[in-house]
Order: sequence, then C-alpha cells, then structure tokens
Amino acid sequence: MDNIILIGMPGCGKSTCGVLAAKQLCKSFIDTDLLIQEHEHLKLQDIINQKGSEHFAHCEEEIITGLYAKNCVIATGGSVVYSKAAMRHLKSIGTVIYLKISYKSMKNRIRNPKTRGILLKDGETLRDMYEERRALYEQYADITIECDRNTIAATVEAIIDRI
Repeated sequence: MDNIILIGMPGCGKSTCGVLAAKQLCKSFIDTDLLIQEHEHLKLQDIINQKGSEHFAHCEEEIITGLYAKNCVIATGGSVVYSKAAMRHLKSIGTVIYLKISYKSMKNRIRNPKTRGILLKDGETLRDMYEERRALYEQYADITIECDRNTIAATVEAIIDRI
C-alpha cells in the first residue's frame, strides 16, 4: 500500500496539498477530477449540467475503480465517498487520508459552488452535502488531519508525518 489517497470536502486542499506532498515524497500525482474531465472532454460542472449527476457519479466510479496506481498521491473528487465500489478500491490500493475542514471553512474557500463542479443532489444545500459527506469521510478514513487552521505547508507536513 504505497499510495496515499486524499479525500475531503471541496476546498479542503486535496489537489493543492497532494501535488506538493507527492513532490516531497518522490511519488507521482494523480487528480481523479482531471481524469474525469479528460475522459469526458468537459469541465466537471459542464458534465453535471449537460449529462446529469447520475452520469457524473457513474463516470467517477468507473474511472476510480479502473485506477491501478503505484507509488502515487491520489487526490479524489469530494463526491467519491458516495461510491462504495470506488472507496473499496481506493482502500485496497493505499492509505486513505481525510483532510477535514469545518463547514465555515469550506464555505469560505469555495468562491462559487454553482461553477465549481460540486455534485449536489436535487434540492440539496451545501450544508446538507457537508453533513452527509462528513460522516462518509469519517467512515472511510484511515487517517484524519484537521486542516482548518493549517497553512498549505502545514497540511503537507501533516500528510508526510502521518504516513
């Protein structure tokens, strides 16, 4: 299990901290959101708008369950925890680290949720999404890192220290 898998809310720093941790650990970096965009030839929000949430979720699960990586830091999309198959696969190939932030921090870090590519169910608010996902992140995490007061450098250091 030489992979490090980062999960967490939108805006928690999975991609930013992941690429920096990968550099320091001499690992490759994979961003599953970028793999989805490459596969669909669309931005995340455009996939959701044009093809629907179910298509997006199916595509995310397909990309992740087909991912075979070694010696990588993998930043996942925030909605990955909705797929038991995707999470089962990720846990089988590495250590899952939850980058935990508060609802207030998430809201402050996300400038415009309507263009960010955040998978929201019909009628679901950001608060609803936060509460539902928080429980799932906690369920799947091997390691949890509190990131509310961390700088990017401190979060990267915590990732490295905890593994």
